[in-house]
Amino acid sequence: MRVGVFDSGLGGLTVLNKALDILPDEHFLYFADVDHVPYGEKTREQIVEFVDGAVDYMVNEGCKAIVIACNTATSAGVDFLREKYDFLPIIGIEPAVKPAVLHFSGGKRVLVVATPITVKGEKLKRLIETYDKDHIVDTVALSELVNYAEKGIFDTDIIVPYLHDALKNFNPDDYGVLVLGCTHFNFFKDSFKIVMPGVQIIDGSTGSASYLKTRMEEEGLLATKEDRTEEEKVIYVESGRPVTDKAELEKIDRLCKRWRELN
Repeated sequence: MRVGVFDSGLGGLTVLNKALDILPDEHFLYFADVDHVPYGEKTREQIVEFVDGAVDYMVNEGCKAIVIACNTATSAGVDFLREKYDFLPIIGIEPAVKPAVLHFSGGKRVLVVATPITVKGEKLKRLIETYDKDHIVDTVALSELVNYAEKGIFDTDIIVPYLHDALKNFNPDDYGVLVLGCTHFNFFKDSFKIVMPGVQIIDGSTGSASYLKTRMEEEGLLATKEDRTEEEKVIYVESGRPVTDKAELEKIDRLCKRWRELN
């Protein structure tokens, strides 16, 4: 049985790779909803419909646990999914506001960057209300980075000017932590470091992968070395279609390699 990892596109590969490190005996199914990416520009109702269809697919494929490796999808639909699919663990991802405020701010402000849906969503608002007692958290929506990531555009000559303009009202000297609240944003850490020099950058990938392991331990779902097979370690699916095209698989491999280089 595989572990399902879902994302609106290819941003969730960052969570998948962290899960592969933490759970070396598991096999995975990665579902990218490329037909509907980017989710940040969709309505909540549309997002719930899309992610419900994806989870239904993964359940029918026999997945024993599912990670919603998309902040926007988690914000919009994880409560619905947990109620509907209450027979298996569903782990969401959320912006790392708690560790940013409690452990990494260093007395400075915290900047959370995410998609428009996540920035406006109740889930992020509740996180901030819970942990930001000193009102040090600022948020900003970066609507174009998902499109850049999906197109494989990472050139700092393109990304840095976009970020400079989008973040022009935020002085890097005022901030101790930058929280990447979208898994796609993890592919741009090199550009963020140029625009926000000296600011620590964190994301929710490690926390989600670690919580996945904890939940699977609690449910007795962890695979062992004896469960290893000759099957592919990861099966990739795009909006319900298994990925077999060599060029697309090479694109995925390049993104995984980029993530590892940046981390």
